[in-house]
Formats: sequence, C-alpha cells, structure tokens
Amino acid sequence: MIAIVDYGLGNLRSVSGALERLGVDHVITNQPEQLTSAEKLILPGVGAFGDGMKNLHSRGLVNVLNRLVLEDCKPILGICLGFQLMAKESTEFGHHEGLGWVDACVEKLETNGGLRLPHVGWNDLFQIKGCRLFEGIPRSALFYYVHSYHVRCRDEAIVTGECEYGVRFTAAVRQDNIFGTQFHPEKSQQWGLKLLANFLGREGLLW
Repeated sequence: MIAIVDYGLGNLRSVSGALERLGVDHVITNQPEQLTSAEKLILPGVGAFGDGMKNLHSRGLVNVLNRLVLEDCKPILGICLGFQLMAKESTEFGHHEGLGWVDACVEKLETNGGLRLPHVGWNDLFQIKGCRLFEGIPRSALFYYVHSYHVRCRDEAIVTGECEYGVRFTAAVRQDNIFGTQFHPEKSQQWGLKLLANFLGREGLLW
C-alpha cells in the first residue's frame, strides 16, 4: 500500500487519480499508523512553503516523517511543494525552515529574460544523471510545471534532472531513499505515469 501524505495542501486527488490509473493500492492519510505501515510515501503539494511547513507541524507530521524517512529509510517522492519542503530552508515570503532532509534552499526563480512567473506548462527534463525514476523515459519527454520558486541544491551530486526557463534549475533529485521532482508527474500524462510507476516499482497500464 502507498500512502499519499495529506497535510491540507496539494493536489491529492490528482495524485490519487494517477495511482488509480496504475492500479496501485493507496490511501490519502495523515494518520501515523497508516504512514508507518505504507510501503512507500508520496508528499505532494501546491502552495506556499511557509503554509506547508505550518500545516505539517500542526498535524504532528514532522516527527513522524523524520522517523520514517531518516531512520526507517522508507522511500518517499516529493512533488512540487512537497519536494521543496524537503530542503533546509526557503526564502518564499520571508525565511522558513524546512524538513532539512536535503541540503538546499528554496529561492525565487530568476528567469533573466523577462519570462512570466509562475512557470506554468510543459517543459523539458534534462536527465543529467542516471536514476531509476527515468528508466524507459526518452530524453525528449516533456513534463508539466507550475511554480515560481525552485530548489537550489548545495550538493549537486544529488541532482538527477534539470529544466530551463530563462535559467537552468533543479527539476529532480535523488538522495538515497529520498526522491523529488519540481514538475508534476501526475499531470504529465504518459511519461509522468511511467515515472510514478518507476518509483513505485510497478508496471503501469501503458507499457
């Protein structure tokens, strides 16, 4: 069973719908017992960093997730805001401390060309390092993005994918059992479903 972490922000139904298409047993939950018993976790999210951390704390999820991810090494995939919350800190609307799993800071995307923010729509994923998330996905595959901030990793060794929107920014990371994508695989049609299937270790309906 896969657990989608419910902390009151995010595209829970979209992620759930994608897992349904893959035929994967899953639950949307904020209950520690269900999170603990899950095989893997997905931390989705849409919204502001500060609100995300506030909600995680108010629901008592920070200590639970720290234990499951850092001590038990349960695999987790962070999507968009969920990925950003894995960083140590963010400068979005002030300074905020994150979960701190990844040595990174979330900063506003500086497009250097007058491009409009938020960055919304289909764009590239430059696969710069081998990662099981990308198995069977062509390098020409496009993914769907919606964001104004990005994760600046201090440890570039964990960066597996990048995107360009005026500037290059981190689009995907892997650090041991921790995976993150700035794009939304659940909104990225065929190749997004393939990426989710790769993370879950399941064969989807499209292959």
